[in-house]
Amino acid sequence: QVLVHNHTEKDGSTDGALVDFRGNPVDKSRTGGWLGAGLILCTELSERICVMGISMNLVTYLVGDLHLPSSDSANIVTNFMGTLNLLALLGGFLADAKLGRYATIAIFGCIAAVGATLLTLATSIPSMKPPVCDSRSKGHCIEASGQQLILLFAALYTIALGCGGIKSSVSGFGSDQFDSSNPKENKAMIYFFNRFYFCISLGSLFAVTVLVYIQDNVGRGWGYGISAGTMVLAVAVLLGGTSLYRFKKPEGSPLTIIWRVLILAWRKRKLSHPSDPGFLNEYHNAKVPHTKMLGCLDKAAILDDYAAADENRNNPWIVSTVTQVGEVKMVLKLIPIWSTCILFWTVYSQMNTFSIEQATFMNRKVGKFGIPAGSFAFFLFISILLFTSINERVTVPIARKITGNRQGLTSLQRVGIGLMLSVIGMVAAAIVEKQRRENATKHNYSMSAFWLVPQFFIVGAGEAFAYVGQLEFFIREAPEGMKSMSTGLFLSTLSMGFFMSSLLVSIVHKVTNGSWLKSNLNNGRLEDFYWMLAVLGVLNYLVFLVFSCRHQYKAQNLSTTLEDSEEELKNWNNTSINDNAEKNPNDAEKEEV
Repeated sequence: QVLVHNHTEKDGSTDGALVDFRGNPVDKSRTGGWLGAGLILCTELSERICVMGISMNLVTYLVGDLHLPSSDSANIVTNFMGTLNLLALLGGFLADAKLGRYATIAIFGCIAAVGATLLTLATSIPSMKPPVCDSRSKGHCIEASGQQLILLFAALYTIALGCGGIKSSVSGFGSDQFDSSNPKENKAMIYFFNRFYFCISLGSLFAVTVLVYIQDNVGRGWGYGISAGTMVLAVAVLLGGTSLYRFKKPEGSPLTIIWRVLILAWRKRKLSHPSDPGFLNEYHNAKVPHTKMLGCLDKAAILDDYAAADENRNNPWIVSTVTQVGEVKMVLKLIPIWSTCILFWTVYSQMNTFSIEQATFMNRKVGKFGIPAGSFAFFLFISILLFTSINERVTVPIARKITGNRQGLTSLQRVGIGLMLSVIGMVAAAIVEKQRRENATKHNYSMSAFWLVPQFFIVGAGEAFAYVGQLEFFIREAPEGMKSMSTGLFLSTLSMGFFMSSLLVSIVHKVTNGSWLKSNLNNGRLEDFYWMLAVLGVLNYLVFLVFSCRHQYKAQNLSTTLEDSEEELKNWNNTSINDNAEKNPNDAEKEEV
């Protein structure tokens, strides 16, 4: 998952002083560039191998080896992935507020290596598993006890902590190695993100093919041991290149600003609004226009007798500025769209759990070679890569000609397409599962597992749209002073999507008395669960349409016409407005109106 960070100020310079590992100004001929960025890419490659190698095949181990119920196994996987993405917010906060990106990656990389080592032990020690059960469909299999699961859970959540911390900082640290004000290095930064995504895809494909095969045919200990080894190697490579990196000193986390504004607004809730917003703190020096939306937050910028004192006016814990309040308002404005993006990742999580389990009940042989169930996620990643390329080379140019919009498809249009494809993917999954179960129970016939390809392919195509659309939306719409919040908002949709899956599985399992989701899928009704997700997807899409139609994009100074004369005029007008906004955005807003 590519996390793009913006490190360029309005004047084109790099925000924040970059130093070498000794704290001195960087020598650009000896540090940074591809020399340092290449080593950082190795860290991301290892993180993907570790996470994907575990999450895409874990459900088969939980059901097949530990004999846990299907619903519980799915929840363990989705809770693991949800926690990993949620802990990325913690890693990002620590990196911005105190540690810096390099130290965050190094520390959390070591934690991830420890977690992968614990998982290797948990899956290798015989006493950590219940007695072998010859067949899940006949007789009663003994489930793993709580004591046997302790080490497994400790390993999984140690990995979640470690890889979450890496995820939050690795792309930002890589982009720190390039100077945005230098045209040559700025161009190289674009290639860095392309190669960053390539490493993500390469690591994921390696995990779902080679590692999954080793786990199923050689041993779980060997498969997870390779994951642990790659993390140890990644940390060693990262530390070995310390003298080659450019470091950006931590400057504080935007989460701190948000909490300060909310706390101050609550403390001053009984104060009356000033008769004129010009009396708010730093109103005339604001970098964002003042709005009446969420006026209760304006109280954080009220200058009462205590805050008006010279020694307190600049204390952010006593009074906020109009700029800080405006930025918090802009973040809160994104919440409605954020809430409708969650269900996509709930659907996506089924590709890690029940779709993999479906494959275990199907014919996976090609000739004499048996394809591991977890390896069918290969089609998910291939679809993502294929449609990402098609979108940029075919879909966007065609849409640009039709709409006259330079973007081709707006970020919310991309998200909308992704949401609809996720619904179609669940419909395809429900149809295939019903046919599979009927063939297995009535005709004693195992369908080919390649019938699962459509649902992997469609959901993968949906991610190609939804992933890019969500990330672009949060990056573009986040305030300039809180760009790192964009990745935080994006990661939180993934986290909430996985947790939502766990919640739905638990509710369905309780309401249906376990009749839908059984360990033996032949005795359950998994297709009804898929149909439920499809219906929820349609309802969620309708809500998304309402929110997206009401959303007003932040001005991006993009021309939306193909006529050169109109384009030039619009660019001139935008420049004039921006020049005025540098002086006072509130007055500029009046002039624009």
